[in-house]
Amino acid sequence: MSPAATATTSELISTLLKTVEDRIVPLTQQGVASGSKVFGAAILSRSTLRPLTVATNNERVSPLLHGEINCIQQFFTVDYQDPTARPDPQKDCIFFATHEPCSLCLSGIAWSGFNEFYYLFTYADSRDLFSIPYDIDILESVFRVQGEETDEQVHKRALYNRANKFFRGRSVEDLLDDLQSEAEREMWRQEIQRVKDLYISLSETYQKGKESGAESSSVWK
Repeated sequence: MSPAATATTSELISTLLKTVEDRIVPLTQQGVASGSKVFGAAILSRSTLRPLTVATNNERVSPLLHGEINCIQQFFTVDYQDPTARPDPQKDCIFFATHEPCSLCLSGIAWSGFNEFYYLFTYADSRDLFSIPYDIDILESVFRVQGEETDEQVHKRALYNRANKFFRGRSVEDLLDDLQSEAEREMWRQEIQRVKDLYISLSETYQKGKESGAESSSVWK
């Protein structure tokens, strides 16, 4: 079931961007100051779009605590320790990541039962805007198995199936295609860019910390 059943596309876009600006950015400011990367995530109620759990990367503690994994862990072990009170990931929740989830986080989302997720920045953005190329590197080097195809054919293949039996993943910009009015699409394009710019500014802090040797348990900085 899509959130469009209970909310308009504009409401969904607005909520995702507001979650970044009001909830994820403040957490990420603290995280990058301590040596963690600029990745955050949120789990939202499918029916109300209210953020249920919000988290950011915590690689200073563990290289596995990417923003998405940290968010999933918090959802299951802190915010909803009582399973009877915890919203059902498949029926009641949608997942949001500031950046297109890496192979670890894609697996975490699938194993946790979240069948619908959205992201703000693409893999190419992570590489080009944030100088973090490992999402693409790992998917290409570890998971992209070459058969009889040429190198060119292999590299034309998608890095993963965004729509499959476990989940459907879309970027926030993909949601613009669901809007009927070009004026509305353009308004949201500008708002998406404004919020992206807020998050991109955090990358400068992270890069400076990386250069100065800020503590992080991650090998891949």
